[in-house]
Amino acid sequence: MTRTLKGVVLGMAGLLFALPHISTAAVSSPRAEAALQEKVRHELVMLPYLSIFDHLTFNVDNGHVTLMGEVSRPILKSDAEGVVRNIEGVTGITNQIKVLPLSSFDNDIRWRVARAVYGYGPLQRYAMGARPPIHIIVDNGNVKLEGVVANETDKNLAYLRANGVFGVFNVQNNLRIDG
Repeated sequence: MTRTLKGVVLGMAGLLFALPHISTAAVSSPRAEAALQEKVRHELVMLPYLSIFDHLTFNVDNGHVTLMGEVSRPILKSDAEGVVRNIEGVTGITNQIKVLPLSSFDNDIRWRVARAVYGYGPLQRYAMGARPPIHIIVDNGNVKLEGVVANETDKNLAYLRANGVFGVFNVQNNLRIDG
């Protein structure tokens, strides 16, 4: 090979090795990372079977998305991974979503806690809207409250209402206060 041809071949080889690093660097900019987080959040919120009995969270690190949370229907775990996989800029997915046990006992508790929380006068305003902010996660009789409320009083009221439901063994209050 001539000296010029060797230079062209080496230059192209160097470019091929650099391309994966160039595309990764583009995703890691703060603006691109924030845009990717918003796309992931939007796709997860738009899942058709997502309800107040499911709680999904995620983490985006340099284009790699880690899905976390608990779902009451097994199909939601695979659906969440599927919609995130189709987002431009996602370089990989780790699916750590836990599928809650399929139990009529837990389903009964879910509905009774929902009625106790959302049916209580001071908390009824949270039931309005397409996606109520208080999520009720039931795992073998143990309840976790996830989501966002307006103030500490609402957080405590939701806990007390859930804790008063017959059949509930334990209530973990993970509600956050907005703002």
